[in-house]
Amino acid sequence: MRHPILLAPLLLIAACGDKADLPVTAGQGTTPTLPAPKKTLLPTVKIADVVGWGTAQPTPAAGLAVAAFATGLDHPRWLYTLPNGDVLVAETNSPERPDEDAGLMGWIQKRVMSKAGAGVKSPDRITLLRDADGDGVAETRGVFIAGLHSPFGMTLVGDTLYVAETDKLTRFPYVAGAAQISVRGTKVADLPGGPRNHHWTKNVIAAADGKTLYVSVGSNSNVAENGLPAEKDRAAILAIDAATGASRVYATGLRNPVGLAWNPATGDLWTAVNERDELGSDLVPDYMTSVKPGAHYGWPWSWYGNHVDVRVTPANPAMVAKAIAPDYALGPHTASLGLAFAAPAQALGTGYASGAFVGQHGSWNRNPPSGYKVVFVAFDAAGKPQGLPRDVLTGFLDSEGKARGRPVGVAFDKGGALLVADDVGNAVWRVKAAQTVASQTMASR
Repeated sequence: MRHPILLAPLLLIAACGDKADLPVTAGQGTTPTLPAPKKTLLPTVKIADVVGWGTAQPTPAAGLAVAAFATGLDHPRWLYTLPNGDVLVAETNSPERPDEDAGLMGWIQKRVMSKAGAGVKSPDRITLLRDADGDGVAETRGVFIAGLHSPFGMTLVGDTLYVAETDKLTRFPYVAGAAQISVRGTKVADLPGGPRNHHWTKNVIAAADGKTLYVSVGSNSNVAENGLPAEKDRAAILAIDAATGASRVYATGLRNPVGLAWNPATGDLWTAVNERDELGSDLVPDYMTSVKPGAHYGWPWSWYGNHVDVRVTPANPAMVAKAIAPDYALGPHTASLGLAFAAPAQALGTGYASGAFVGQHGSWNRNPPSGYKVVFVAFDAAGKPQGLPRDVLTGFLDSEGKARGRPVGVAFDKGGALLVADDVGNAVWRVKAAQTVASQTMASR
């Protein structure tokens, strides 16, 4: 039994903080409302206890249907579909981080993460799911690569599979149709890791010619409270030469960029970013944005363009002046992680033909909670986002505010259905147009 004295700090924090004055929608779109920051005695903590799905499943938007592609997984967070239709799932969690977990705040953070369903030991593997008969359910499952170090992003270039582990980018030889890779990977480049490694997930995407790999690296703190030297090559997207492993900083000031995707209309690189905490329930909106080479997006000195964060010392007016405001706000504390642009053959219907799907993992420091859903943002013919996000998949919180699951990565399967990794529900969900599902069911009878 936990000692009540040790529980006291966590209970005190959970009882403090602020409540939102604005709806989540106020912090969304191309021109979000940005109120003044709120100062509270202690940070806002609002954790959804994990209860699992039981016999329930997520709720799709009107005109869509959802079914389980795979269940019984172990903390599935990220997805990648191979050309033959096999789906790779990174079953993973944070590595050991002795500096991050040290002290009272580290103890509290570990308990917060555990309460939110993120306290499991990392399985450290990539699993292969295969739907050979095309019925929308993976009937084959096996370990594809084992013995990794908190793996996350994956991308295939020719016959080489790149995996972004928490402290390095690794390549593996790939043979089409293989059910397993048993050879050791080769390190391409080191990535920022270490004993703190605050934002541990690293994602990777390849340029069209496969010569450059873009890797997202989150910050080592909330707002550089551990000092700027701890942030070297962090809060950034790195460009890595696939042949030599030479690395350069492509863009900076992105607190925790996770999802990476190419905008099919413009060819620009886009990313989904988690912004900073402890400015109140209404700030700061997480966002998605195009990423311009050499650009700076504010962190840690400013947020959403040139809004100065007075907590950061020393101040840096030159970097604040340089900061670019993001393209589109996704709502405060939604933990927007997954990002996938609509594929040409996607099977969700014409209403989802042009735009981006975003997996929102869900808040733990907003009151009331935000996120815990998959949303769609429509894009116009010029490749620009418009309007407010539309719900695609909800129901991850039950009627009592407890978490049945938490969506993370999003990707398309070979048939164009949307796949959603649910790390707390230990499942991968598959979403298609309802009429398509219905017609397939009738045809199979």
